[in-house]
Amino acid sequence: MPYRGLIGDGTDTLGRVIDEATQWRRFAALLPPAHAAEIVDCWDIGEQEAGLDRLVAGLLEHQVPISENVRAEIAVAAEVWGMWTALAPGLARCLGDHHDDPRLRLIEHADTVPLPGSSVGTDTALADFLVVPWIACTRCGQVLARAHAQEPWGDLSYLARHYVLFVPGRSTSTGLFAPDSAWDALTELRMSCVHA
Repeated sequence: MPYRGLIGDGTDTLGRVIDEATQWRRFAALLPPAHAAEIVDCWDIGEQEAGLDRLVAGLLEHQVPISENVRAEIAVAAEVWGMWTALAPGLARCLGDHHDDPRLRLIEHADTVPLPGSSVGTDTALADFLVVPWIACTRCGQVLARAHAQEPWGDLSYLARHYVLFVPGRSTSTGLFAPDSAWDALTELRMSCVHA
């Protein structure tokens, strides 16, 4: 059975906590067995970056439809392993599952304009950052964004310095997360939804 994503709190349908290795195998299960085995092998030997690259390439090659929730989860995995920038274009081209009732939706595009940190919340920790909207909850409108420093040459820092949850149009952020907390931020986005 293809992987359709985690439910809101990082557990499976039986309420068991999903660890990263199990989640990785669920991503791999989207693909035909031979290709899936390559993805699992990458995890087992510590080549997560290569595995993510092969995962997205395999989804495109085999034209596997994925739900928007799974697309968001792959995006977070890519972010955690430093592959988001490289994999974002391919992930965006993956087929969507038209039977999906998406709860999450990737909203970042190449032309997404970063927002001043002060515009998404009153937390002074964001004041010097630019915030890039990334994943939205389609039910409550909250957005998970990546907060980046602006480099002296004008580009955004390669890695996010924080993750932030906010509701567009409101001046208070709903959560600020450390740079190593992308999964925690995604879980909070799911769990804090007022329509959960």
